Amino acid sequence: MKDSSTPVVLCFSGLDPTGGAGIQADIEAINRHDCHTAPIITANTVQDTHNVSYFEAIAPGIILQQAEAILKDMKVSAIKIGMLGTSETAEAVHIILKKHQNIPVIFDPVLSAGGGSSLSKKDLIEAIKNLIIPHTFILTPNIPEAHHLTSTKLTSENAAQKLNDMGAEYTLLTGTHSKSENVIHELYNELKCIETFKYQRLPNEYHGSGCTLASSLAALVAKQTPPVDACQKALDFTYSSLQNAQPLGQGQLIPKR
Repeated sequence: MKDSSTPVVLCFSGLDPTGGAGIQADIEAINRHDCHTAPIITANTVQDTHNVSYFEAIAPGIILQQAEAILKDMKVSAIKIGMLGTSETAEAVHIILKKHQNIPVIFDPVLSAGGGSSLSKKDLIEAIKNLIIPHTFILTPNIPEAHHLTSTKLTSENAAQKLNDMGAEYTLLTGTHSKSENVIHELYNELKCIETFKYQRLPNEYHGSGCTLASSLAALVAKQTPPVDACQKALDFTYSSLQNAQPLGQGQLIPKR
């Protein structure tokens, strides 16, 4: 059988029944970049466009078996990680990353829902720091996530630098949570900010913007786009999807990918 010319992205993400975030966001964004998604659901959630009220993790053994089956059968060009939910899930994903260190990993460290509900406990934070970040090619935290993974006492710049030092080759620190007039995203590599990306701040709140960015980035990396160009194109795509977002529920708008 001939290899497909379509790059495959293996995704570990939660299931959001609104379709705004999680695995559906990944599938839509990756498809728009002419790649194929191999989706693995890490957790089922109960949520609406306001917030997450409950989640139930999928058994880590099932996640591990699904990933191993895909990796034996398909040529995976990138791995995207979103919601992990539990330290046991992080441990299962870590087994995969150790076995396939040649595949670039894009990690969106989902620690809380857009509405503020926590999606992580202390043991998961430690597992992310010790097991996932050291295998990450591009990490995409927002400012609160960067501080949560490092220290609230650090500046945003120092937090991003520390994430590089913890093992993330590139850290794309997203700036939507800052107080600045424009949204400024910063890309760090080897403890230095190597590129900044500026966008006009949009007036609304959105459900799935981080998922859209990380999965777009994973698709572009799967297509061997250089990191700085991949970040620029993924941010442009995400910004466009937010500009055209739709009020399909009564809370945050859903990006139109």
